[in-house]
Amino acid sequence: MTETTTPGHSRRLTKAHKLSIAGVATLGAAALAFSLVPAQAGEETGTAISAAPVAWTQAVNGAQTKTVQTHLGTQQAVAAKVAKADADAKAKAAAAAKKARETKTAASRSAVRTPVFANNLDGWIKEALFIMKKEGIPGTYAGIHKNVMRESSGNPRAINNWDINAQNGIPSKGLLQVIQPTFAAYHVKGTKFDLYDPVANIVAACNYAADRYGSMDNVNSAY
Repeated sequence: MTETTTPGHSRRLTKAHKLSIAGVATLGAAALAFSLVPAQAGEETGTAISAAPVAWTQAVNGAQTKTVQTHLGTQQAVAAKVAKADADAKAKAAAAAKKARETKTAASRSAVRTPVFANNLDGWIKEALFIMKKEGIPGTYAGIHKNVMRESSGNPRAINNWDINAQNGIPSKGLLQVIQPTFAAYHVKGTKFDLYDPVANIVAACNYAADRYGSMDNVNSAY
């Protein structure tokens, strides 16, 4: 007998139909599970990818910071070197200026201490005494003057052509009638090496008299 189905009513499911439906459900769950796994893996991959630029940026920033620090260190070293050179130059300039001032001051003091002497017998004796005082040579104005007047009458070009010295070829010359060997032996540095120079003649003669007589003041005749 053939089984018929009335429209609007479902045919009763057989055991085979139930097994088929269960298999489809199982496959669907498996497909769903498979579709979920790649999604999670993608999320993890995305997280790693998104973290990579951050690490790269940090590395670049670190390198740039190190470069800047090195550059700044170099600039500071150069600036320190320039500052030191400038300070040294200023110190040298200051030292040179100080030395120049000291030299100028010393020259001024020397000029003040060195009086101007007249170009006559009075001035020659006074200048000779000024030099003798510095050199420690004894003598007075009166002692020098009396001997000058006796020996040459105050003539710096006087020459004796008749005494024993003249006969020996070494005549006495100048204000205090000194022979050349005596003048050379007793010449005082700082005066002219000229027997006829009045100041040099007086100082050399007084130096000789101090050595032989104790002072020109002790000479009262030919010496």
